Amino acid sequence: MLAQLTAKGQITLPKSFRTKLDRHAGDKLDFVMLDNGVLQVVPLKQSPQKIKGIVPKPARPVTVEDMNRVVVDGSGEL
Repeated sequence: MLAQLTAKGQITLPKSFRTKLDRHAGDKLDFVMLDNGVLQVVPLKQSPQKIKGIVPKPARPVTVEDMNRVVVDGSGEL
């Protein structure tokens, strides 16, 4: 699909892509140039509903002290 660059350096993301990516006005996209010259577009904004549940709840409550201990000893185990 083609998009045209305006005199101000702007493009319009085609509606089919906006729909597929669930992007709306005000959402942010990161443009990354890969080593092979391909431009990758990465959506940055996620709604809380979309990211809820990605990280599982810990088996037990985790304290700040627990987190600090893991960072210091590097074990990755709580």
